Amino acid sequence: MIRTLLFALVLAVAPFAVDAATPPDAALSGLPNVSFPAPHRVASGRLQASDVARLKQVGIEQVIDLSVDSETPDFDEAAAMRAAGIGYANLPIHGAADLTRANVTHFDQLLRDAGTQNTLVHCASSNRVGAMIALRAALVEGQSAESALAEGRRWGLRSLEPAVRERLQAWSAGDSGDKPAP
Repeated sequence: MIRTLLFALVLAVAPFAVDAATPPDAALSGLPNVSFPAPHRVASGRLQASDVARLKQVGIEQVIDLSVDSETPDFDEAAAMRAAGIGYANLPIHGAADLTRANVTHFDQLLRDAGTQNTLVHCASSNRVGAMIALRAALVEGQSAESALAEGRRWGLRSLEPAVRERLQAWSAGDSGDKPAP
């Protein structure tokens, strides 16, 4: 009788144990350009309304969105995240022109504020995420340009790499480097 009850209990609990043991990377593998570049951090491309429940389920506690609101006119990401109990911050980065020291400093503060919370950082493709990470690695963490660019690539840096490289060169020369060359 006790064996039967224990066996029934194991069968009843097993599906939940498997679900709880599902690593976040498997559960989030459907996100565009997803990567898991650092402890407690996920980088990805654009989120959809249908992703919110999955983010909550895998334990994402904070979202840092580098997208501009006009990129997703039919999805109020801030409201959706807050309704799900997920913290939300938006730092709109339009492109290379917004790769400024001020934005890197703000981005660094957002990451610091997130602390060890499981945090997803995203834009449309993760390219802006990687650009900001690379600039932060150089400006805040003091990494060399090549190390910073490598870190940015791990987070999704691709087509903005020339602009990031230009900023890093200008910043190391003492120039603000915040304006692209004409």
